[in-house]
Amino acid sequence: MRTFLAAALTLLCFVRAEAVTVSVYHTSDVHGWYSSRPAKWDAANSTRSIGGFAALSALLKTEKNPYILVDSGDMFQGTPEGNYTKGMASVLLMNKLGYSAAEVGNHDYDYTESNLKILISSAAFPFLGANVYYKDSGKHADYLKPYVIVERAGERIAVLGIAGRHTATSTLPANVKHLSFNDEGAETAKWMAEIKKQRPDAVVILAHIGIGGPYGGQKVEVSTLTLNDAMTAYGTVTVARNAPDAAVVLGGHNHTGLLSGYPDQGSGVLLGESYWGLTDVTKADLNFDTATGKFTGASVKLIPLWTDVTGEDAEVTAMIKTFKEAADVEMDKPLGESAVDLGTSKAGLDSDIGNWFTDAMRRQSGTDAAFQNTAGIRAELRKGPVKMRDIYQVMPFENTLVKLTMTGDQIKKLMEDNIRGGRTRLQLSGLTVKVSGGKDGSPEVITLEKDGREIAPGDKLTVATNNYLTTGGTGGKAFNDAEKSEDTMKPIRDLLIKDISENPIKELPPSGRIIRAE
Repeated sequence: MRTFLAAALTLLCFVRAEAVTVSVYHTSDVHGWYSSRPAKWDAANSTRSIGGFAALSALLKTEKNPYILVDSGDMFQGTPEGNYTKGMASVLLMNKLGYSAAEVGNHDYDYTESNLKILISSAAFPFLGANVYYKDSGKHADYLKPYVIVERAGERIAVLGIAGRHTATSTLPANVKHLSFNDEGAETAKWMAEIKKQRPDAVVILAHIGIGGPYGGQKVEVSTLTLNDAMTAYGTVTVARNAPDAAVVLGGHNHTGLLSGYPDQGSGVLLGESYWGLTDVTKADLNFDTATGKFTGASVKLIPLWTDVTGEDAEVTAMIKTFKEAADVEMDKPLGESAVDLGTSKAGLDSDIGNWFTDAMRRQSGTDAAFQNTAGIRAELRKGPVKMRDIYQVMPFENTLVKLTMTGDQIKKLMEDNIRGGRTRLQLSGLTVKVSGGKDGSPEVITLEKDGREIAPGDKLTVATNNYLTTGGTGGKAFNDAEKSEDTMKPIRDLLIKDISENPIKELPPSGRIIRAE
């Protein structure tokens, strides 16, 4: 009997020794990019295939450690396949890969809360959002869990989800007007106290906010990352400092990629972010003491999903094909032709794609000027045939066109609200904006011109924009002061489709609409 017990104990010790590391794989801001594609943005690898759920699935099948798979939100909005299925394709693919939890992102509300609830009912994993409450009752939103505890190899790992306060204005505000997205730091501290009562072996926090600062849309090595006061006042650093007992905080929303994580000195917590579009995945290894099973530390790295390295899972590829084929019936319709590439602005000012977009809005509305939030233009247009798919990728949102009457003073205030650090959050048509100042923290000085003449404060102009900006969306506050406002209920995407059919793109639209004085 003693020999049997000794052998059993030896076996248990061996099992524990083999389970010292649990890997956490993290995605965020997939935005419907389910398939691999050429890395055209990477000059050294422009024809090399990267990304997608089939590549991620193939990578996971090579993992030797026990692992969990999690996501920090914005799962579907941004591609025809994602939009056409209103996110259901994302949920089915995430079910297939075996996700353990997902934090809700702002764009996951884009097709209304009711649609989100349908997605949640179809998910084999919980959606999280610890700081999401109903305004009328003050109760926690019952379709979101604050946290979940996942067990792997005998280790109990709590996963806490924190939504961004920005969700109130970074989806269509009407969709979430009945919800409160409470302070991320305070809610993190509150729920960490609850989680501790469950005595987990480690805590992972998913947040649909990022490290902030100037690093959005970039892959960043820790040695080049410098925190400033704003970054420590808001974002995942604040979350970490309200959860010093957490193992890792895995963020999103800003589309930053932290190549080897960021060890926050103020909390001792490691931060990670996974870029966007499922080109990369973060792997966070959680290490546990072999004798006690207690958490001893973590490491983070961002892994590019090069398909010639990972391979692609054939079953997942077949699933994606069915979603694509259903969408292609509509998305392959030819709409017109572009003789030029319409790209974004590296200087952060007016862009070719933004100029075409707002020119089309102004032509179709017959107004004096038009404005579109820069972040709402989600792709470039390339030279050659233009299909329905291309317009959906440029404009994936269901925004409608709003016509207003505004004074010169109100438009000036609009631009002052949306030009920061010499970069613009608005694209425009019909006006020239001259910007001076803004250095050493001083405010920018804005001058407006139309047809070579300076616009006076009391001049009245007709303006076209989108209903995201006029209903509380980020940067749209000045529209509230307009003398007259009418939502035409015409989808902006439909107007773009109509315009490209009527006005083929033969050359680059006039540029230099926002001029920065040196």
